[in-house]
Amino acid sequence: MALHVLKFGGTSVGSPAAIRATAEIVRGAALADQVVLVVSAMSGVTDALLRAAHTAAAGDATTYATVAADLEARHIASATELIPDAAERNSVVASFRRYLSDLSTLCRGLHALGELTPRALDTIGSLGERLNAPQVAAALRAAGVAAQAVDATEVIVTNDRFGDATPDMERTTTQARERLGPLLAQGQIPVITGFVGATASGITTTLGRGGSDYSAAIIGAALQADEVIFYKEVDGVMTADPRQVAEARVVPLLSYDEIGELAYFGAKVLHPRTIQPLIDRGIAVRFKNTFNPSHPGSVVAAKVAPLPGTIKAVTAIRGLSLVTVAGRGMLGVPGIAARTFGAVARVNASVLMISQASSEQSICFALPTAITPAVLEALRHDLASELERRDITGVFAEDDMVIVTVVGAGLRGTPGVGARIFGVTGEASINIHAIALGSSECSISLVVTARDADAAVRALHTLTLSD
Repeated sequence: MALHVLKFGGTSVGSPAAIRATAEIVRGAALADQVVLVVSAMSGVTDALLRAAHTAAAGDATTYATVAADLEARHIASATELIPDAAERNSVVASFRRYLSDLSTLCRGLHALGELTPRALDTIGSLGERLNAPQVAAALRAAGVAAQAVDATEVIVTNDRFGDATPDMERTTTQARERLGPLLAQGQIPVITGFVGATASGITTTLGRGGSDYSAAIIGAALQADEVIFYKEVDGVMTADPRQVAEARVVPLLSYDEIGELAYFGAKVLHPRTIQPLIDRGIAVRFKNTFNPSHPGSVVAAKVAPLPGTIKAVTAIRGLSLVTVAGRGMLGVPGIAARTFGAVARVNASVLMISQASSEQSICFALPTAITPAVLEALRHDLASELERRDITGVFAEDDMVIVTVVGAGLRGTPGVGARIFGVTGEASINIHAIALGSSECSISLVVTARDADAAVRALHTLTLSD
């Protein structure tokens, strides 16, 4: 019997109707396979918890109490609709009240101290999943499926980098098998809190951006699952954002490299690190739609036979600036690039794309506009002597830029791909400010102005492979 890890995000478990839909999907999956379920908090709950924490630490003595009352009312209303058995419903409601009492106690402490530590923020931020897992498990039982809620602090062992913890896969593998193996052997479905882990000494941590998806990947890798399925609100990975391209469609099959490039360059798929545990173990990934479960979705696999030159998807990252360091005196001078990016690193800026002229007379790179002023200041400080001597003649930024990226295995090694890309963008009268080829050989990125971005995406989408 195959083992599948199913992950449902906040919208997929964000209301009684959505939880019922999830329960039906899980019930069907459990007829054929062993199933482990990973769930997020109900939609909007984590944001409310973090607001309670931040306002309490800032001196607000009322907001956290309002948040706790609102969350209690929402979860009790949901449980009342989902769980017909009074005794079981009362047990779940009691768990809600325990967790929300913890929230109030913690926020009173934050209000008294006037300080919010990363450790305290993790404890509070983890409560949304802890509120939701028991009611999802109870809803499964009400649907006739044997299920048990499991706190991920009993399964995922991490370091103590609060807010962005890294799993210890060796310890996690041991604990996952010890904690979840017996439940699976008994025919039970573990319903595990996403986003959450714990240090070796049992202190609660969270896994950072994309943490709930990351949890599913970690558990899937630890259990050597046959497949990890991420249930979202769309039918799969799309060839483009359907809000920009009406003709966007589902990509049925992608490689690990392709999905990594899509995620990095702005597709709402997975955070790039999320998939790493599954890549390490060669485990297949599938994306499906909670609200259209009959659709086959998209499969991401370790080995996908590339179709040379095939463009599978087009994506865009917006809100960027293109920073340029230029000057004839840079030619052949060692260390300019190192000092440039040393200055960028010092202000903790994230560089999304780099392009250097073959003449070595300029370097340009794209980064979020919000950090650009600090980067320019750091560059002008660190390169002051070169600017004074006119070896570097300019350090400047162009705002309102967008990186548009085409993704597909084998793009770089296929003659004529560039001609196709620049042909359609030229026909659409789009000016390209910079170009970069991904080291994975499955992406080509263009920097265009924000006003040209949608047109560029639509033009490039015409090159994607039809079904």
